[in-house]
Amino acid sequence: MEDHWTVGRVAELAGVSVRTLHHYDEIGLVRPSARTAAGYRAYSAGDVERLREVLAYRRLGFGLREVAELVGDPSTDAIAHLRRLRGLLMERRDRADAMVAAIDRELEARAKGLKVTPQEQLEMLGARLYDAIGGAYTATRRTEPRIAAQIWDALGDAQTVLNVGAGTGSYEPPDREVTAVEPSAVMRGQRPAGSAPCVAAAAESLPFEDQSFEVAMAVSTVHHWRDPIAGLREMRRVARRVVVLTFDTDEPRWQDRFWLTRDYLPEFAAVLAEFPSLAGMADAIGARAEPVPVPWDCADGLFEAYWRRPGAYLEDHVRRAMSVWTRVGPEAEQRAVRSLSDDLDSGRWAERNSDLAHVDAADLGLRLLIA
Repeated sequence: MEDHWTVGRVAELAGVSVRTLHHYDEIGLVRPSARTAAGYRAYSAGDVERLREVLAYRRLGFGLREVAELVGDPSTDAIAHLRRLRGLLMERRDRADAMVAAIDRELEARAKGLKVTPQEQLEMLGARLYDAIGGAYTATRRTEPRIAAQIWDALGDAQTVLNVGAGTGSYEPPDREVTAVEPSAVMRGQRPAGSAPCVAAAAESLPFEDQSFEVAMAVSTVHHWRDPIAGLREMRRVARRVVVLTFDTDEPRWQDRFWLTRDYLPEFAAVLAEFPSLAGMADAIGARAEPVPVPWDCADGLFEAYWRRPGAYLEDHVRRAMSVWTRVGPEAEQRAVRSLSDDLDSGRWAERNSDLAHVDAADLGLRLLIA
């Protein structure tokens, strides 16, 4: 087996141009580290492995800056990258298969002269929100250590933990006995090997006996539930204590806390128009609320994460892991992205938000309910 590969050979095998490989070398993304017998630079096996990851992420639509962050993550090895890529590709395949099936049903109905309802037409886009956005989670939604510390501190000394709406497993404490609940097959399929056992169920109907766990937790998921209050009460039923990371819409003009919703996406207010009040959720489980600051370099790509890194919101794959954009619709999303891009180019955003430059963490409405 070869121990190094020339630039031309690698370009041929990968189906890219030599110019592309030279560009990756120039920007430090993939630099050939081996040498041929004649002294020319060549790719080692490790270089080829890194290039494979880079090209795979690029073909999934990631920008070069985001690819550099992904492949440069010291906590992620080759196996983790393969699992992440597999999850992204499986999600795209499953979504495409579902859309084809929906189109076939509509074509059959129309051929028979049957009326197709608006609800049936929208089924083509997917019935479950997480099934539409879930594939991007493993790329941008990671555990933020500072938020995790606050959540785990709230868990106290509980050893048996139920994680409701668990997604891919972010924020599950590694030193406890965790049981996860997640209704989305896409999300369950992306849970890493060795993670807690996961049950397919909804928050509003948890398949457990009363007081089965010492504590039940839910992280950034309540706003996706059909009946948040019912889900919270179910958590209270099956556990002696409850810890929930959610969002506060009680303050007047709460949407003005964050420049993105204040200046570019006013539709966000309508997304949470029917969301229960923080006080109502707290009353439902007898909880107190404490603020959860979002660090400026937050590792978890939640909606508010990039408040000091506005350029991230211009990246499609970053937005795909945020349910807000799916909820507001493509027209509002495109307008917001276009306006933000213009303001970043002109310097208007920096001028308007100059006070954020030296802020390390911001209160943008995240709240931890502890009962």
